[in-house]
Amino acid sequence: MRRGKRKRTSHLDVFFETSPVSRFRLGIVVPKHRHRIVDRNLLKRRIREVGRVHVLPRLRQAGLAIDVLIRARPEAYRATFDELRLELQEVTEGICSSASY
Repeated sequence: MRRGKRKRTSHLDVFFETSPVSRFRLGIVVPKHRHRIVDRNLLKRRIREVGRVHVLPRLRQAGLAIDVLIRARPEAYRATFDELRLELQEVTEGICSSASY
């Protein structure tokens, strides 16, 4: 998280950097933020699904070999699935359209 670039949304911090391997990778970090494990798992499953369905296919389509790390902020626990999806799609489009990441 110290290297690379970061894009911050209202619910997430998204870090990205050129991957040392020849493919893209996705990581998810969901801190406790004083929430129960059930809440953490639900948030983690939501982010993982958005990554699987929207982020990774878009990176594959763009032909980018980058590492993406998504870190949930405390506000993410109150976000709906659609809010998380829209934020990650916007960030992914920004990454894919930017030539200088």
